[in-house]
Amino acid sequence: MRERTDRRLYLLSGRNRPNSGPPPRPCYPRRAPMKKTSNLAELQAIAKQVRRQIIEMITAAKSGHPGGSLSAVEIVVTLFFDTLKIDPQNPQWPDRDRFILSKGHAAPVLYTVMAECGYCPKDQLNTLRKLGSIYQGHPDVRFLPALDASTGSLGEGISVGIGMALAAKLDHSPARTYVVIGDGETQEGQIWEAAMFAGDKGVDNLVCITDNNRIQLDGFVKDILPLDPLADKWRAFNWHTIEVDGHDVTQLQKAFAEAAATKGKPTSIIAHTVKGKGVSFMENNPKFHGVAPTEDECKRALLELV
Repeated sequence: MRERTDRRLYLLSGRNRPNSGPPPRPCYPRRAPMKKTSNLAELQAIAKQVRRQIIEMITAAKSGHPGGSLSAVEIVVTLFFDTLKIDPQNPQWPDRDRFILSKGHAAPVLYTVMAECGYCPKDQLNTLRKLGSIYQGHPDVRFLPALDASTGSLGEGISVGIGMALAAKLDHSPARTYVVIGDGETQEGQIWEAAMFAGDKGVDNLVCITDNNRIQLDGFVKDILPLDPLADKWRAFNWHTIEVDGHDVTQLQKAFAEAAATKGKPTSIIAHTVKGKGVSFMENNPKFHGVAPTEDECKRALLELV
């Protein structure tokens, strides 16, 4: 049944249509199985290495979005290395948990974590945004088939996640779906259409994590279109809502466990984060929403991430 559902999603994706882009390219899992861990020190060490790679790959590309990639590091690391039920050596496992990076411009954090897990080659990360690279500027399943969804058009991730979560229920699968959205993205109307539907239908195998770093584009969210009271909004749509420090791995672990134990409602986790986290001159600096570091800035950043 799961295979039939995945086939339906494949047909809906349009990837079977002529001239729909390049064919899927193989991903190359490493030989050793992925090492999962719940250990705080190990997860923090992985997060630091991920931050270093993000800086290096965006510098090499000379374009990209460092700020929002750095703010989501602990969220994505904790999910992939601790929470998600996944198998990089079997990326199409029908009962795997699904992960959707709705804020697709933060692709460097997803690519780096997937490479660390063994889904795809680490030695190609610095080809980010290059012509023909599997690491496109936004996640694209045509280039990286191990992805669960192509993203980048803001506002769509929760809707896609609802479809996956409901399909899992229809197939009596234990799979859960996790979606990471941005706070600026939350201004999209489709976010709230999806929130209304999931809350009303009690899609309790769905978790939405808001990377609440308080900066969008070239300014602060509060000065562009304020979101507060954000938690109350999610509760009003019948979502179980948790607020955490998005850089505190222990808080994230507890929140994901609480979400898994919550029945009858989807869960919204509002992760309060710092844009550009880990690099002093990038933190809370709107400039680095979408500007790559220079070679000199890269060297300075890497010295801070030791």
